[in-house]
Amino acid sequence: MIHWPQRMQLANLPTPMTQITRYPGLPDGVDVWIKRDELTGLEVSGNKIRKLEFSLAEAQVQGCDTIITCGGLQSNHCRATAILGARLGLKVHLILRGEPEEFAQGNLLLDRLAGAEITYLPANRWREHEALARSLQKDYVAAKRHAFFIPTGASDEIGLWGYIAACAELQDDFKRLNLRPDYIVCATGSGGTQAGLLVGRELLDLPGKVVAFNVSDDADYFARKIHSDVSLWMQRYKIDFDVDALPTKTIEGYLGPGYGHAGPEVFATISELARTEGVFLDPVYTGKAFHGMVSELNQGASGQLPGARQVVFIHTGGLFGVFPQNQHFTV
Repeated sequence: MIHWPQRMQLANLPTPMTQITRYPGLPDGVDVWIKRDELTGLEVSGNKIRKLEFSLAEAQVQGCDTIITCGGLQSNHCRATAILGARLGLKVHLILRGEPEEFAQGNLLLDRLAGAEITYLPANRWREHEALARSLQKDYVAAKRHAFFIPTGASDEIGLWGYIAACAELQDDFKRLNLRPDYIVCATGSGGTQAGLLVGRELLDLPGKVVAFNVSDDADYFARKIHSDVSLWMQRYKIDFDVDALPTKTIEGYLGPGYGHAGPEVFATISELARTEGVFLDPVYTGKAFHGMVSELNQGASGQLPGARQVVFIHTGGLFGVFPQNQHFTV
């Protein structure tokens, strides 16, 4: 039996599960369904809000009036936090990797419109961001405010609950649609969605192997990160769980030029899915993962998704990340 921690109802749930029927890139005999977590909201759409339901609830329990968090200039997580902070009456202070932009686009524009205070940290100093966050917390104490720190992507032992809860939703989807997927596929950037799916699958005995496509770092990093986060989750919530038995699988080879940058094949995949299904991916997370998934499915038994007949792809959002990269689309 799962004993759930405090949670705020912030997302529009449950999200739909829809089957891909017209996209031409899939091999015969493979059915792909998309869990539409880009529909968790409008301004706060995507996977981050599922984690923030638990992170912000913990901030509320601790009596905090300020949230500090961090990410890239086009961070979906930072955008969601900024907007939810505005809705909840919380001050939000973002630490963003990069230099300030005079004419902001996408997520950065929404951060500013939502009234977030922003501190920019150059990429070559990014390793200092957590120390900076702790320093800011002390500054807020001096100003008689209580600041709660949420790490990148809300990917820690608290945010882990977001996709454990999502697995309960997937369980209902599978039963309703009579699905027994061979694979549950997602993008992984800070590891929280992947970790939550892995734990939730084990707790609820869901069918399907959880497979992630990295959009940053490498498979070894995610194995270590997930082990660390799940270990801290076990300690914090006094849960008996075999973290060493987690079947963590991260498929490499589709990172492209690096985090936040994609090759032409990814932009072509995004365009094709939009044209044929009316489903929009982004070039940072979901576009790379969907392209990687399709590529591996087309390799059949020699690929890294052998035996696939039913696959569920977790659409983690990111639409606002399309706009700053519109020059890469040939439309």
